[in-house]
Amino acid sequence: MLLDADESQLVLVDYQVRLMPAIFEGAAAVANAVRLANIAWLMNVPVWGTEQNPSKLGENAPEVRALCAQTLSKMHFSAVEEGLGEWLRPPEEARSKPPAGNARSLPKHKQKPPARSEPRNTIVIAGCEAHVCLLQTALDLLEDEFDVWVVTDACSSRTERNRDAAFDRLAGAGAELVTTEMVAFEWLRTAENPVFKAVQGLIK
Repeated sequence: MLLDADESQLVLVDYQVRLMPAIFEGAAAVANAVRLANIAWLMNVPVWGTEQNPSKLGENAPEVRALCAQTLSKMHFSAVEEGLGEWLRPPEEARSKPPAGNARSLPKHKQKPPARSEPRNTIVIAGCEAHVCLLQTALDLLEDEFDVWVVTDACSSRTERNRDAAFDRLAGAGAELVTTEMVAFEWLRTAENPVFKAVQGLIK
């Protein structure tokens, strides 16, 4: 089974400015999160963010936050406990409404949210810390019957061991483990896709 851009949403979990300096290979994780979000915008895939206790850990890195149509502030480690599921699978009457939040801070060509008339039950997710907030959010999404794809090279924890333990557990629970490039090329499907060159430029 390949990812389908028309059925996908992207969730970026807790790339927060006061947390990232302590994260193993944190700069690489943030760079891949930004690549994913830019590719998502090119492919009309909705992009959402979360922030854990931002009064203590700060907001997400600005380059991540600017690409999220909405960012959920939370205290629970699982963003699903704070209402993420309602954003990802809104009531029927809300699907045609644009998201609120910080969308107006986006460049003009990114202010219009993707059409959301049909449910998008495939969640591509990445973030920190992989063994805490990312893990608990992903497990709750699986329990809520979303298809969950974890982008491993855009995830990390303070230690490599914790990060890898999260991947093992997520795979065992039914999540698909992928990389940024796997997501990009599965969303594209063909070199004839109109945004192929733009996506290729983000990856190179």
